[in-house]
Amino acid sequence: MRALFPGSFDPVTQGHKDILRRAALLFDEVVVCVMFNSNKTGRSPVTERLDRLCAAATDLSNVTVDSHTGGLLVDYCRRVGIDVVIRGVRGVADLDYEMPMARMNHELAGVETFFISADPALAHISSTLVTTMSQQDPVPK
Repeated sequence: MRALFPGSFDPVTQGHKDILRRAALLFDEVVVCVMFNSNKTGRSPVTERLDRLCAAATDLSNVTVDSHTGGLLVDYCRRVGIDVVIRGVRGVADLDYEMPMARMNHELAGVETFFISADPALAHISSTLVTTMSQQDPVPK
């Protein structure tokens, strides 16, 4: 079975890499796809994010990397023949955000959503946190 792991991946985090690695063990093929999110302002060019995802997937033979910058996620799923979307969830807030989208994807195109719980050691990490920390001066020891 083919599955899609979509996200803005801006930047790619250890949490993303962990979900991708675990999804690759569960599905025959995983397409990790940089998606355009109109609610987010992109910090890194899509090409840079694709390069980072390719690097993260080098040891995962059943993972391919793609991008989709126009239209709905279900449009992409229909076009490439994918029926399952993978979403990583760090906690209840993520689940509350994801559930309405999962329901809509199912109603629009019969696409199921497969939730993978974040590794507790990585659950505090978000792309926003990584970006914020990378822009700050290091804290002296």
